[in-house]
Amino acid sequence: MPFSGVHNLSRSHFETQDFLEMGQGDPGQRDFRSGFMNRLASSVGSAARPVSFTDQLPLAFRGTTEVGNVSLRNPPNAATLTGSSAALAALYRGHALETRVNEAFGLRSEVAEMTKQMENVSRNAISARGFELEARRIARFMRERYALGFVDIGGWDTHVGQGAAEGFLASRFEELGRGLAGFADEMGAAAWQRTVVAVVSEFGRTFRENGGRGTDHGHGSVCWLLGGALKCPPIVGEQVALTATTLNQNRDLPVLNPLPEVLGGLFARQFGLRSSAVEHIFPGIVPRDLQLI
Repeated sequence: MPFSGVHNLSRSHFETQDFLEMGQGDPGQRDFRSGFMNRLASSVGSAARPVSFTDQLPLAFRGTTEVGNVSLRNPPNAATLTGSSAALAALYRGHALETRVNEAFGLRSEVAEMTKQMENVSRNAISARGFELEARRIARFMRERYALGFVDIGGWDTHVGQGAAEGFLASRFEELGRGLAGFADEMGAAAWQRTVVAVVSEFGRTFRENGGRGTDHGHGSVCWLLGGALKCPPIVGEQVALTATTLNQNRDLPVLNPLPEVLGGLFARQFGLRSSAVEHIFPGIVPRDLQLI
């Protein structure tokens, strides 16, 4: 879906990503303790079983609903985890945080065990590399345990030497594509039919190449939606011919398909949410039902 994004024109990675992950609409009333995916999890209820595959809990998952986080880039080793977990857990015995600490170690133990099982099945010959390996681990973990997941992938700045069909950006897209294909493969046909994956960016790249044969921070971008549950054409959403007058500030794509509106409509269909629940997830927006499912 082209022409997607958020209505933030700061061209700052950090500010725009925060704006996207909070999903709160009015930039003048920001609450950094509440992200849209946490509000989604609270709206879905116990069936959500949320988890973030990151080193730190992202802003999107902050809020009243407890969400575990663990990185699968370099998952913990079962042998070394057992001793350290027991020692640290003992320090919190009888403490108010004892339950949360034990839950955290339980999550890490599950990851270590799952990683060990994958290595045993492949006889330590997993050929996937980089994000593909991480994505396969995520799929295995979500397929059996969780319904809402989050992962972030950096390294998309291409201010210099971006390349075209070949080059730095093309290689990054290939890595991302292999990861998504690996995720679908590892989920299996049955689970994939119930799955939707949204690939979003805080903003896109400028329409024209700069003097360093790269592109700078833009506005509108492209959102990818994948999954066996989708029942829609390859390209959806509002579009416009690109001219000097339709480009945002005559330099990049305009946002015609705001992500909160599109995701709000998608969540309503996927989880059977009422309009009041969507309003809670994305305050102040009107969900756009593109009949994706």
